Amino acid sequence: MSVELEGKLIQVLPEQTGEGRNGRWKRQEFVIETEDRYPRKILIQLWNDKANMIHDYKEGDKIKAHVNIESREVNDGKWFTNIKAWRLQKAEDASSGAPYPDAPMPGEQEAPPPSDENQNAPEQGDDLPF
Repeated sequence: MSVELEGKLIQVLPEQTGEGRNGRWKRQEFVIETEDRYPRKILIQLWNDKANMIHDYKEGDKIKAHVNIESREVNDGKWFTNIKAWRLQKAEDASSGAPYPDAPMPGEQEAPPPSDENQNAPEQGDDLPF
């Protein structure tokens, strides 16, 4: 699944390197905080040649991360999710048109107002055949 995540860069974690069966690898993780009604902190990973992309930004910058989200199973029934960025860019300034929707939390939406369709309908109380 590929999505765009926008938020304020709040932390760049130390770079990690290692050696695997496919050779050397490099991972850079960073955390953004969304600016929704209920802000969320999201850990995003950059791998190998993309790991240096975060160095173009500083904490406090508003960024847009184009990411792939994938979960996988390890150790019989234990799952974990990776959010891997493949592109970073500066996010639009909030004053230029609200890039962060003020979405309600799940289950918080109000019920729709009653429809006017049935208000003028005759009552059907006692005209049932039984």
